[in-house]
Formats: sequence, C-alpha cells, structure tokens
Amino acid sequence: MATGKKIKNTGKSVKGKVKETAGKAVGNESLELKGKAEQTAADAKQAGQKAKDALT
Repeated sequence: MATGKKIKNTGKSVKGKVKETAGKAVGNESLELKGKAEQTAADAKQAGQKAKDALT
C-alpha cells in the first residue's frame, strides 16, 4: 500500500510542476503559485511516507 501512496504523491508533485510551468509561460502568477504549493504539499507527504517506511 505504501508504494501506491508514493506514486500518488509523485503524481501530485508532477501535476504541480506542470501548473507552475504553465503559469510561468502565460504570465499567470496565481497558477504558478498554486503549482508550487501542490509540489510542496506532495513533497511533504512523500517525506512523511519515507520516514514511516524507514520505521517499519
């Protein structure tokens, strides 16, 4: 089950990167910031999952 969560978090991070890049390309600062926020949230969840896996 942990692998599924890692894949999901990676997908969210990629989605955030796409939003950030699209925001930069069209000059939409709001979209860019949303993308960065999604990446940060996904990275935090990924780190938590890695820590959890290290304990088991």
